[in-house]
Amino acid sequence: MAKAKPQPRAASRAALSSSYAETQGPGGETHQTAGATGAILTTAQGIPVADDQNSLRAGARGPALLEDFHLREKLFHFDHERIPERVVHARGYGAHGFFELTDSLSDVTRADVFHREGERTPAFVRFSTVAGSKGSADLARDVRGFAVKIYTKEGNWDLVGNNIPVFFIQDAIKFPDLIHSVKPEPDRGFPQAASAHTNFWDFISLTPESMHMIMWVMSDRAIPRSLRFMEGFGVHTFRFLDKKDRSTFVKFHWKPKLGLQSVVWNEAVKINGADPDFHRRDLWDAISTGNFPEWELGVQVFDQKFADRFVFDVLDPTKLIPEEELPVRIVGRLVLNRLVDNFFAETEQVAFCTQNVPPGIDFSNDPLLQGRNFSYLDTQIKRLGGPNFTHIPINAPKCPFAHFQQDGHMAMRNPVGRVNYEPNSWGQDGGPREHPVGTSSFAEDTGPKQRLRPDSFADHYSQARQFFISQTAGEQKHIADALVFELSKVERPDVRARVVSHLLNIDDGLAGAVCDGLGIEPPEPAKAARPTNRKLQPSDALSILKRPPGAFTGRKLGILLTDGADIALYDALVSATKRAGGAVEVIAPKISGAKLIDGTIVPAQQKIDGGPSVLYDAVVLLFSPEGADALKTDKAAQDFLSDAFAHCKFIGYTGPAAVLFDVTGLGDKFDDGCIELKSKRDAGAFLNTCRALRFWDREPGTKAKDAAAPPKKAKPKK
Repeated sequence: MAKAKPQPRAASRAALSSSYAETQGPGGETHQTAGATGAILTTAQGIPVADDQNSLRAGARGPALLEDFHLREKLFHFDHERIPERVVHARGYGAHGFFELTDSLSDVTRADVFHREGERTPAFVRFSTVAGSKGSADLARDVRGFAVKIYTKEGNWDLVGNNIPVFFIQDAIKFPDLIHSVKPEPDRGFPQAASAHTNFWDFISLTPESMHMIMWVMSDRAIPRSLRFMEGFGVHTFRFLDKKDRSTFVKFHWKPKLGLQSVVWNEAVKINGADPDFHRRDLWDAISTGNFPEWELGVQVFDQKFADRFVFDVLDPTKLIPEEELPVRIVGRLVLNRLVDNFFAETEQVAFCTQNVPPGIDFSNDPLLQGRNFSYLDTQIKRLGGPNFTHIPINAPKCPFAHFQQDGHMAMRNPVGRVNYEPNSWGQDGGPREHPVGTSSFAEDTGPKQRLRPDSFADHYSQARQFFISQTAGEQKHIADALVFELSKVERPDVRARVVSHLLNIDDGLAGAVCDGLGIEPPEPAKAARPTNRKLQPSDALSILKRPPGAFTGRKLGILLTDGADIALYDALVSATKRAGGAVEVIAPKISGAKLIDGTIVPAQQKIDGGPSVLYDAVVLLFSPEGADALKTDKAAQDFLSDAFAHCKFIGYTGPAAVLFDVTGLGDKFDDGCIELKSKRDAGAFLNTCRALRFWDREPGTKAKDAAAPPKKAKPKK
């Protein structure tokens, strides 16, 4: 037997003194590993590792040895790096922050988090899409999850909501069917992160309770410009309980301080191609540069008398309470000011459960909420390996806690001492005891056990109509266009017709526009359990464009810059954008940047073919004559301008850039959204104009004269 070649002995921790230590492989090769100036590589058990480059073998070309515990541990952990992704909301992004109370609610709830104005409570927020997998793109047309974990002094409060205040279904028993229908079709495994396919619309066409939610999902709410520019809602009706367990109903709202903003569909498609991580990159950049996103927490608080006289059932999750009928009271703010240290440990492993509420917050009998309270705990046990997922730091409460739960998979802590049960007779050594300050539930009358929907849940079209008529003409057009696009992907004509039959109960003009877009004859209206209430008034709070932010704060200006451009104008645009609270990104023919007229070299953040205009809220073409001549035949530059114009963005340009308008066919289409910048004095006025965010008059169907002429009404066949 050949004598084994001696292996170098690993140095002790104290003896490692050089920057690198050398180890020799079995073939004589030398590897460098971090020495004393860095951390010592160890196994998960803390045992120092001398060679991380070679597995232990019986001879240089012999088999690997079972005793190589480092190899086995390393491969074992790698094999288990991925946990099952969430069935829904798999594509998510999170950040830390705090909730600060600004208006006490001690008169209606005993929840401690709502008692002391000015007090800050740690929070973690995870935003997400619903239908796509972890690898899907950010700008899919979809509901956005808006889940907030607030680490209160009375335990974790998980407000697990969405960016839309209503939902598709009224009862949780239908949730598996809804998600199965919208997920990739099981035989072919596609489409990914899209509702534009037959199964989804087949389910919707047979589920009229979904029509209110469909209006929202087909609206611009489903393609937000940024996670920072969207609302959040608790969706359900909850209860507040005061110190005497008296109940008040409550609905929760998160309102972005930067205002609402969405993109258009063509823009969303192109953003997904240019930067599928657009939303998460935007949130990362904002927090890392100190522009902390902020939302106000608002509540709609009401009593049983209001609930009794409200035209819809407050327990129905497909309904909302218009703000004009019940104003939202602002009581706090949520600020995200810290990025995660590790995406997996925090964003991926965070576990939200709707049943996590502190004393003073209680549940209503909303059947969807009741089902969620059961489902979420079961889901976390499956995803995170067992009942001890609360031991993971991101899920652990930050207040004192004590219980008799023990053992189980991955237990990090267990009861100390002899006693692990309650009640017990061990006095002070007997561990924790229940206390009257704990959670309690509001007692309600119950009826016989049966499977049914209350008659008060039967109106499926009235609020869908109210949402649609609350939109501007342009927003209504976007809803119709979205329905045409989605239904054009549906293979079965009967499913398309069945969807339109529901639209006829919402708005004739909408149904007519969809029929025209699909090239079909209007069907008979769907039979309605309750006739549509056409007397409901529009609610401006349901529209994005009726409540514009009126500021460029938090937005991004893209400057397409060429060699020889005006340095004074460039500096003025940068200064004006910063004063407006926005950011500037430079796009140039080369990533090295542009050399301006005075010789200054301005680095570029994007090369022209990698920085399309869809990534920006407004754009400037800052060209020299030579630069314009070089770019006029550049397809990426042409697309940059064409897309910005088509997406109704404000476009600033210098005189030489006019040639790009000509070659793109826009030379005779200058409008008030195209602004020539002749000198640095024009920069401030341009940024002031950009506060409107879009020049919607450019889009057909949005001008006043177009809005006055409603879409052709559908005349259903007899």
